[in-house]
Amino acid sequence: MGNSALKAHLETAQKTGVFQLTDKGLIEFPEELQRMSPNLRTIDLSSNKIEGLPPSVGKFSVLKSLSLNHNRLSRLPDELCKLKKLETLHLSSNHISRLPADFGQLSALKTLNLSGNQLRAIPTQLCSLRHLDVVDLSKNKIQAVPDEVAGMQSIEINLNQNQISQISVQVSRCPRLKVLRLEENCLELSTLPPSILRDSQISLLAVEGNLFEIKQLRDLDGYEKYMERFTATRKKFV
Repeated sequence: MGNSALKAHLETAQKTGVFQLTDKGLIEFPEELQRMSPNLRTIDLSSNKIEGLPPSVGKFSVLKSLSLNHNRLSRLPDELCKLKKLETLHLSSNHISRLPADFGQLSALKTLNLSGNQLRAIPTQLCSLRHLDVVDLSKNKIQAVPDEVAGMQSIEINLNQNQISQISVQVSRCPRLKVLRLEENCLELSTLPPSILRDSQISLLAVEGNLFEIKQLRDLDGYEKYMERFTATRKKFV
């Protein structure tokens, strides 16, 4: 992409606080953005070929939304965790296998999309994010839902198209969890804790495409309680 085109995008960003440059074949984070770090609220560099983020990404002190879907990221710099005002982080379709140790310091984060990466476990750092409403971990290589998930504050967790064969009974203790998506995994009916149906706040449990037929859910203890929540939620939107 020519310098004049980039200059035009930079000028627009200077005025609006929004920098969007998608599908342009970029191989690195534009260093020209650094001088606007105190002002940018939104950065969208999706559908490029970026392999890494510079440590200076931590200087975007007012950044609220960062989108890097469909790039070639394999890791995230520790400095990313300094973005205390970041509310939305989209990183789908990259090569990320783990999150920085201090990821839980993204205290304002509300929406996180890590779909289509290389995660083999649910990152425990997510339990520190008190305002995280929606997290998408679909299309990874996650094999289990561990006890630690009870600490997550999310309203919706998407784990579709993973390799999950085990679910901790602790998932029913998630205080705000309303929607749990587990479609196209490796679950057997016997590995689905009845407490999810009986004792949780979950009003939408999506489990199509596993190793049992959906109608078999009716035989589980707590199914009627789950259907009461499911029906009540549907009525709210009718």
